[in-house]
Amino acid sequence: MNRYASLCDDFYLNMHLQTELELPQQRETVLHYFEQMQRRYPAMKNFYTRERNELVLEEDKDSGGYRWVAIEPKRLCSGTVNPPSLDEAMEQHREVLRLAPYALTVSKIDCESLTVMFGFDYTYRGNHNQLIADTIGIPSALDGLCSRANSPIIGYEPSIQFTVDEECLTQVRINFETRTTGFHVRTGEYGEEQLSVYLSVRRFDSLGPNDDFVVELDRLANLGYELLDSYVVENILRPLQSAIATK
Repeated sequence: MNRYASLCDDFYLNMHLQTELELPQQRETVLHYFEQMQRRYPAMKNFYTRERNELVLEEDKDSGGYRWVAIEPKRLCSGTVNPPSLDEAMEQHREVLRLAPYALTVSKIDCESLTVMFGFDYTYRGNHNQLIADTIGIPSALDGLCSRANSPIIGYEPSIQFTVDEECLTQVRINFETRTTGFHVRTGEYGEEQLSVYLSVRRFDSLGPNDDFVVELDRLANLGYELLDSYVVENILRPLQSAIATK
């Protein structure tokens, strides 16, 4: 089961492989890759292009949960929105990485970075920045500034990034994205916008001859699960969920 689904309105588990060289853009190569993914996941039927030569194949979004894969000039992406289970989401990402060397000629030495990203969206009608400040807190050195009368917060997106090894090759980032603007605060007119929390676990540098894309993917995901279960869920996600429920 997806043990994180109940913590937010929308949950997504994505994978990004950043390459040093540009990925193939030839018609035959690209279509063959997407056809291989479609054979594995037949519900992926919507194919389209975005700006900057980004190519996307995805399922219908009507059900609220769907899969997608994309080829960007120097990035291979795989995403799942509200997946029924974490295992299903991860198996899709593994399939993308298994296909990449053969269908898109992606080499281990061509890897600039490999990222697993956990995303949590909360629908909230109100000041997202103030909600984060009230729930997560503000550093004491800045708290006095924000405590001034009639000084509503119009921008607060805390972010922290740290490494888990001496070489700084595996890094973790936790950050927030708000959709509240000064206009919302000034007018008091708030729409039901989504406040996002992201946990990204990233490995930098090329893979060695004895390394494997799928093994590295699982290592990064397992580190993400550990951080979520040991800290992020209880100290960030549940407090946000509770605060929104009481507003």
